[in-house]
Amino acid sequence: MNEILKAEFIYKSFFKNSEEVPVLRGVDLTLKEGEMVAITGASGVGKSTLLHILGTLELPTSGKVYFGPSKEDIFGYSEKDLAKFRNEILGFVFQFHYLLPEFSALENVMMPALIAGWSSQKASEKAQELLAFVGLEHRMVHCPAELSGGEQQRVAIARSVVLQPKLLLADELTGNLDSANRALVMDLLVKLNEKLGVSILLITHDLKLTEKTHRTLLMKDGVFVS
Repeated sequence: MNEILKAEFIYKSFFKNSEEVPVLRGVDLTLKEGEMVAITGASGVGKSTLLHILGTLELPTSGKVYFGPSKEDIFGYSEKDLAKFRNEILGFVFQFHYLLPEFSALENVMMPALIAGWSSQKASEKAQELLAFVGLEHRMVHCPAELSGGEQQRVAIARSVVLQPKLLLADELTGNLDSANRALVMDLLVKLNEKLGVSILLITHDLKLTEKTHRTLLMKDGVFVS
C-alpha cells in the first residue's frame, strides 16, 4: 500500500507565563492508504494536539507533514491552498458532534458540500445516500434535538465524509456514547474503511474500538512508545 500521510519529527510546545510546556517531543508517523489506525494513551500526553496538527488545525513548533506522493511539507502551502487541502482531502469528527441545531440531519450533512459549491440537488442526493449508509434514512428531516446521542454522532460521521475525503481524523468519537451506540459507531467506521476505502486515524480510550483497527499506537509523554 502507498503512504497517504507521513509526519516527521513533530514537536509542539505551548507557553504558560513565558514558560515553555512541551507537548509533542519528536513524533514520527506513517499511515498507509486504506489503513485504520488508533492512537491511545492517557489524557494530556498530546494525542489531540497531534491530530489537530495532522489535520492542519494547528501549526507544529517544528517538523514536517507530507500527504500522498508529494514531497512538499503541507505547512509550506499558502493559507488558501491549506484551506483547500483541509476541505477537500480531510474529514473530521469529534467527541462532540457540533451539528447545527436549527437544521435537519439532511441539511447538516449537506452543509460542507454546499459550502464547497455543489448544487443543492447534488448535495442533497449525496447526503441522502450517506444517511442511508449510516442507517438514518428514516431520520433525515429530524433536527439534532430530536435525535439520540448515537444518531447525532452518526449524522456527524456522514457529514465528515460527504466530500469524499481520503483521510478521516476522529477524536474520541465514542466517548459520550453508551455501549450499544459505541458498537454501532465501531461497525460504521469499519464499513467506511472497507466499503468506501476511507483511511482513518482515530484517538480513543475504547479498547474494544482498537480491536477493530489495523494498528494501535500508544503515546506517552509526547512520543509513541509502541
